[in-house]
Amino acid sequence: MKTAIYPGTFDPITYGHLDIIKRATQIFHQIIVVVSNNPNKNPYFSLEERRDFVQETVADLSNVTVDTYNGLIVNYAKDKGASALIRGLRAVSDFEYEFQIALMNRKLMPELETVFLMPSEEYTYINSSIAKEVASFGGDVEQFLPAVVAKALKERK
Repeated sequence: MKTAIYPGTFDPITYGHLDIIKRATQIFHQIIVVVSNNPNKNPYFSLEERRDFVQETVADLSNVTVDTYNGLIVNYAKDKGASALIRGLRAVSDFEYEFQIALMNRKLMPELETVFLMPSEEYTYINSSIAKEVASFGGDVEQFLPAVVAKALKERK
């Protein structure tokens, strides 16, 4: 059984993230979405809130589970017996950073493959930061974010 890890901060999860998750379910038997903190980011939502948003959003996908973890993702992958990491690429600008991370992960755990997936064209311009900015100015974000997340952003502003 092939297990893949899809790590990220998911602050918050967007339809682009969800599209990547759905694509990954067609390739792997099991997907574990790992919500984490990034020391270079100041999250808008708590780790628990982000985990709950992801869980609610993927509840209808039987081969997807959600977890939290803070540490080297290769250690988590090793513990779970995962064979791949899923990473989303929206644009060429994402590739340079993701490529560096993939090479570092390969050095740390050579048997763990990084699989890059692109979202549908309709989601390539969406990212969590832009969605939060639109929401902060009272813009409608329901076209970018699952309803539970859009509602939470609206209530928090």
